Amino acid sequence: MKSNQLAANRPALPEPRTKGEQTRQKIVAAAAQIFNQRGYEGSSLADLMEATGLQKGGIYRHFSSKEELAAEAFDYTWQLAWNSRLGGVSENPPHLDRLRQLITNYVECRSPVPGGCPVLNTAVDADDGNPILRERVLKALRSWMNLLQSIVKDAVKAGETQPGVDPKSLATMVIASLEGALMISRIERSQEALKRIHQYLTDYIDTRVAAH
Repeated sequence: MKSNQLAANRPALPEPRTKGEQTRQKIVAAAAQIFNQRGYEGSSLADLMEATGLQKGGIYRHFSSKEELAAEAFDYTWQLAWNSRLGGVSENPPHLDRLRQLITNYVECRSPVPGGCPVLNTAVDADDGNPILRERVLKALRSWMNLLQSIVKDAVKAGETQPGVDPKSLATMVIASLEGALMISRIERSQEALKRIHQYLTDYIDTRVAAH
């Protein structure tokens, strides 16, 4: 991984320049909390009006549809979550330490927007009936997957891994394990599943991935 790749993976929230852009960003930030907790279908216009403090006309003066607002709210939520997950991740070797830190951040850092991981929250909600949202979630998932694969590829090149480690398989396992554990933890209202998968992934990297 190039030394500036982690920095390049930190999306920046655009700075509003006009009053209209400021209002638009405030709407997105307020709506993000509603969509991330209640989903697209579960978020009513009344909910959005209450969260933003605007009437219907005030909201739709800046957005052509609820779908457009939901898409931008997802991007906003994902940017904040993504930047949080990259916190404390060194750009220097050893590369597997980067992977361990990303896993730790996922488990220990609370979502900056209430409701938890936006990918998990939005994926099922948008799978069949909302192609725009589905495309946004897919893009976010790919960026996450690509970063993990790049880290593992760098670890392989540096001789940090055992023979036969497949970057894509490992990245897929990490993401699937974390997202699945988060779903269980939310249903059980307990961090136990996340703690267990954190320990499992750490042990797996130490015993099955890292060179000895």
